[in-house]
Amino acid sequence: MPIKKVEIEAFLELAQQHPVLDVRSPGEYQHAHIPKAHSFPLFTDEERKVVGTTYKQTSREKAIKIGLDYFGPKMREMIETAEVIAKKAETKTLLVHCWRGGMRSGAISWLLDLYGFEVYQLIGGYKSYRNWVLQSFGKYQLPFLVIGGYTGTGKTEILQWLKEKDEFVINLEEIAGHRGSAFGNLGLPEQAGVEQVENILSLTVKQYHYSLKNSDKKWIWLEDESRRIGNINLPEAFHKNMKNSPFIFLQVPFDKRLENIVNLYGQFSTESLENSILRIKKRMGNDLNGIALEFLHQNDIKNCFRILLNYYDRYYLKNSFQYARKTMELDPMTYDTEKIADYLITIKDKLYEFSRR
Repeated sequence: MPIKKVEIEAFLELAQQHPVLDVRSPGEYQHAHIPKAHSFPLFTDEERKVVGTTYKQTSREKAIKIGLDYFGPKMREMIETAEVIAKKAETKTLLVHCWRGGMRSGAISWLLDLYGFEVYQLIGGYKSYRNWVLQSFGKYQLPFLVIGGYTGTGKTEILQWLKEKDEFVINLEEIAGHRGSAFGNLGLPEQAGVEQVENILSLTVKQYHYSLKNSDKKWIWLEDESRRIGNINLPEAFHKNMKNSPFIFLQVPFDKRLENIVNLYGQFSTESLENSILRIKKRMGNDLNGIALEFLHQNDIKNCFRILLNYYDRYYLKNSFQYARKTMELDPMTYDTEKIADYLITIKDKLYEFSRR
């Protein structure tokens, strides 16, 4: 069966059912890749460097010969690995890409096709995928309902409950691998780079764009976020879409929010908390930062976070309401996050009309 070369849209549709093999080097894959793609490198990082240098400094023919020296001994192992991947996915179809859709993906596609797999090769490779990612945020404008509220309100937990109740939800902090504050990386693995976060977010946006067409749901829930989450910036077009969406502000008392924050972050070591507090020293001011650290060293976690929460309230107000968008403040009869989620579901269709007043 001949190898089929397809453009990015068709490739991504096929990727919903069949495995994607990223044949770039491990370093390229680690930097960023198509979500759920398997690392299936033709060359190691060092081998890629040797082939590339030979191509530039000597000749294409010499580079190909060196590449074949590397490729030959790996062929059987690659076939066996591909068999495991295909068997797990219950398919005989494999999707292949490299950086530009050239020799590396061509070589692997030839081998897999020779063995009997149905093979699709991405035209333009990962480069074409990245172009698609960057264009997608302007192409797909989604109907968001944005949940706002001061630090400690429980917005992330509310999103989790909404998802449990079969609502459409995009959890930006989960995608970014960061909770968005100086404490946002505590207890989490190292944050992915901006390119990988964009890759994940773009596919999420695309999937919801099509899901809305086949569902009676009208909205996608989001937590209010500044454009920067940890070390990454959200795409400008996506964040603009958020800013222009209906917004609901959840008013939860300070003491309840303080309790939530102490429960969330009080478990971490004094050293970890101190490092986080020092990160905001310049913005917070030396005096307040010093008082917070003094309470921390006295093991008075509650008063330490009381100082920090007051700071974050002012910081949130500055960043969240700098845009001219209408808000609806709520005083829930209960501050249980599941019950707040239930309440939001009952009023969601009214929020759009409210936002247009």
